[in-house]
Amino acid sequence: MIVHYPLDTIVGTARQLSPYYRELYAGLPERPTLAQLPVIEQKAFWAANTTQDNRLLTGPMHDGMVFKSGGTTGEPKFSVYSRSEWAAFTGVFGIGLDAGGLTDGDRVANLFYAGELYSSFIFIMHSLLAARAGSLQFPLSGRADAELVEHVVADFSINTVVGTPTTLMNLAAHYIAGGRTAPAVRRLLFGGESLYADQREILRQAFPQAQAGSVGYASVDAGLLGYADPSCGPDEHRAFSRYTHIEILDETSGEVIEEEGRVGRVIVTNLTRLLMPILRYPAGDLGCWIEPAGTLDRKFRLMGRSEEGARVGPATLYVEDVRQVLRSFHERVGASDFQMLVEHVEHRDRLTLRVACAADAITRGALESELIDALLAARPMLVDLLNQDMIHRLRIEWVALGGLETNARSGKLKRVIDRRHERR
Repeated sequence: MIVHYPLDTIVGTARQLSPYYRELYAGLPERPTLAQLPVIEQKAFWAANTTQDNRLLTGPMHDGMVFKSGGTTGEPKFSVYSRSEWAAFTGVFGIGLDAGGLTDGDRVANLFYAGELYSSFIFIMHSLLAARAGSLQFPLSGRADAELVEHVVADFSINTVVGTPTTLMNLAAHYIAGGRTAPAVRRLLFGGESLYADQREILRQAFPQAQAGSVGYASVDAGLLGYADPSCGPDEHRAFSRYTHIEILDETSGEVIEEEGRVGRVIVTNLTRLLMPILRYPAGDLGCWIEPAGTLDRKFRLMGRSEEGARVGPATLYVEDVRQVLRSFHERVGASDFQMLVEHVEHRDRLTLRVACAADAITRGALESELIDALLAARPMLVDLLNQDMIHRLRIEWVALGGLETNARSGKLKRVIDRRHERR
């Protein structure tokens, strides 16, 4: 049985047992509506969620699962699920896998990342076990040697491969380099990042009989977000309406968007979690509705990253991490502000940190490598991706003071510019 709660229960529990939510909701009515709840400000949220003297959780961590949610080495972010909440998370996602076409007897190679408090490998493994369809799993992990994966795929007639797009692309490159294909593979299910048109073409060369589609939409911090059924196109998902409230809010005004096609921030309220309540939490993505209001499990399309962080391959570099790194460089370069530009070039993602500063060209050039090293230290997963040639090398672009791109309507600085969805 999948346990989920009325909104009133989650809000009441959060107000009573979480100091963070008690302060955030001070002054609200006794039984506030969803629209009356303030949208979470991530900096304050994560500042309250500490390993010692925690002010966010509603109780002690006693059973279940703990995962890393990114952040710097000195200030790690973590998400915790009680045992019953983890069962609900994977159980509902398993329902989504069934809706997406998982069938009895599917042979699934799991190439998501495992270990070091990453959630994706274990999450997909448990979700497959929770699905109604009985699949046979091959837990290879994202760091498995491509030759080993090829042998397992061939020896066991695997028909489904799941992993991040960058991992699937590396596997495809291995097949193409050897002049071989894997015709038995019928489905490629990806998650953690978008799959672009140029990547789909490469995957078709290695897996000529395979259909590529989303394994689903979820994150370790926000939890359940959406599932993909056969009607969903690229970057499209359906909301888990019974277990989450998905909202799309105007980036400038905060207005709740109901009309189709209008882009805003994706905001999630999770109805299966009490220990670490997720109430109007920014998912970190932009999206738009593509079905009318009132549609069951209403379909939406992702439109790139929002202001919380820049997604590069399967890793996220958070705005707050960059801000902390730049503080240590302020006296030397006079950095005043920054923005992150994400593009998709030659089958891989590329991140450019645009820094507005007053320093001269000699000073900037001397510090560029040091700044890149500091950014990589803030998000070690980027180092792994670079070593595996899954993303392009990080770039620094120095601009004049006042030279960063702003929103044409509001004049506000665009903290993250995601141009990948423009290349469909």
